[in-house]
Amino acid sequence: MTSKITELLARLDRIGRAAENVLLVTLLTGMILLSVGQIALREFFSTGFIWSDELLKLMVLWLAMIAAIAACRDNRHIRIDALSHLLPARLLKVSRVIVDGFAAVVCAFIAWHAFRYLRLEYQYGDTVLLETPAWLAHGIVTLAFALTAWRFLVGALRRAAGRGDDDNQGWMP
Repeated sequence: MTSKITELLARLDRIGRAAENVLLVTLLTGMILLSVGQIALREFFSTGFIWSDELLKLMVLWLAMIAAIAACRDNRHIRIDALSHLLPARLLKVSRVIVDGFAAVVCAFIAWHAFRYLRLEYQYGDTVLLETPAWLAHGIVTLAFALTAWRFLVGALRRAAGRGDDDNQGWMP
């Protein structure tokens, strides 16, 4: 039974990794093309797209949030680890379980409040980028922090169960 769950989680992890990578490449490529196109339109034709600056801002937000998820997937996020050089291996493992658990709680807290904010945007009917509902454009914040909380929680549980991996590998087996 647990091998089926492990297989399912590993498959979901592979799908998630592929989706994150595709989104990151697509967003970055789109940002570059839109920026260069906008510069060319302004310089050579004295025109441009009225919506491009706002779209670029939203693309930066999405890129940053998806990149944060990707960084946590491989345990490559920013970590203040001054104690890691001083602690013995066993205490280091315990401290990482505690830190990952705390990070999961903080990310879940942020996701919850971002969701509350999205509900307000939905209720007030806020729009961005040529009448696109703002809650759709800003929904990435809630999703990203929820997924990051999940990643930290899974990492903490894996380490606590003695199945933690080194810092350069993913969460799933």
